[in-house]
Amino acid sequence: MTRRWTRSPNREIFGVVAGFAEWKDLPIKETRLIVFLIILFTSVFPGLVIYLLLAIYLPLQTEDDVITSYEARSFSQRKRNYKDAKWSEKSTEDLKKEYEELKKKVEDMESEMFDKEKDWDERFKDGR
Repeated sequence: MTRRWTRSPNREIFGVVAGFAEWKDLPIKETRLIVFLIILFTSVFPGLVIYLLLAIYLPLQTEDDVITSYEARSFSQRKRNYKDAKWSEKSTEDLKKEYEELKKKVEDMESEMFDKEKDWDERFKDGR
C-alpha cells in the first residue's frame, strides 16, 4: 500500500496502473486487465492520452510513500475505533431524550399546520 497515487516501480509501461492498484490495495494484474478493457472499449485514443498525461503528472514512488504492514494495521484499527466511538458516544438515555424532543417538535409543527382556528382566523383577516 502507498499513501498516495504514484507511479510504481513494479511497472509494465509507466507504472500508472500498478501505482493505482498499490494505492487502493487492489490486485495489480486484475487492475491492469480492467484498465486495458476500459481503454479498449471506450475508444483507444482518449484512454491513451489520459494514461500518458497521468504518466507525466504522477511522481515516481519513493520509500516515504510506501506504507508498512504495521502502519496499515494501525491505520485500519484507528479507522475501526473511530467508527465504533462515533456510534457509541450517546447513551440510551441520551437517545431517548433526543427522540422525545424531536417527537415534540414534530407534534408542535403538525398542530400548527392543521390548526382549524388559525386557518379560519387567517381567512377572516384576508377577507376570503
